[in-house]
Amino acid sequence: MGPQPHILVVDDHAQIRESVTRYLEKNGMRATAAKDAADMDVQLAAGHFDLVVLDVMMPGEDGLSACRRLADDGTVPVIMLTALGEESDRIAGLEIGADDYLAKPFNPRELLARIKSVLRRSRRQDPLAGRLAGHRVRFEHLVLDTDRQILIDDNADEIPLTSSEFRLLVVLLERARMVLSRDQLLDLTAGRTAGPLDRTIDNQISRLRRKIEPDVLRPRIIKTVRNGGYCLATDVEEEA
Repeated sequence: MGPQPHILVVDDHAQIRESVTRYLEKNGMRATAAKDAADMDVQLAAGHFDLVVLDVMMPGEDGLSACRRLADDGTVPVIMLTALGEESDRIAGLEIGADDYLAKPFNPRELLARIKSVLRRSRRQDPLAGRLAGHRVRFEHLVLDTDRQILIDDNADEIPLTSSEFRLLVVLLERARMVLSRDQLLDLTAGRTAGPLDRTIDNQISRLRRKIEPDVLRPRIIKTVRNGGYCLATDVEEEA
């Protein structure tokens, strides 16, 4: 990534688009605006972006649907903009792969801080793999390819991971059989502390379980520890 991160601001409200892009440019970033999801696709196809700021409520394809597509592709982090008080939108955004969210109306300084935080985490992706970087890691019926950021099961089927799922799984694999609290996991994966009603880790654990557990209703790989947090309850074997 170049010295000036390139941010794509997607919002159907012209005044918000213009004010956010101006503010980001005044603070050392490049910024491009898109009025809806279709315009976003055009911009993404035409250039490289380091992060997408994406509004939930838009005409045509809504922000949650667009975020799901971006998360499935896994190449660019996303910060969702949600209406104040719409907790369901924030939870849904995190569940489908958003890296962070911010409620409207928002202070542009907070948006800038969140953008910088997500970009730092994105740049730390390789270090986050730590000693597992460049290795294939076997656990249970799965192998994690840390270079390709995918899981491979015993049938050789490939399971893609979003950037947030990958970060969380690496943290758990490096600390197999250790009980980690939600605050510890949020600090290790996102570099921030949890708010009183923050369900980010619980939502990410649920998404990850759907990809790795043979029986999601009776998880045995990622265990919930009462009053403790979560634990990867299996042995881990590193391959060259």
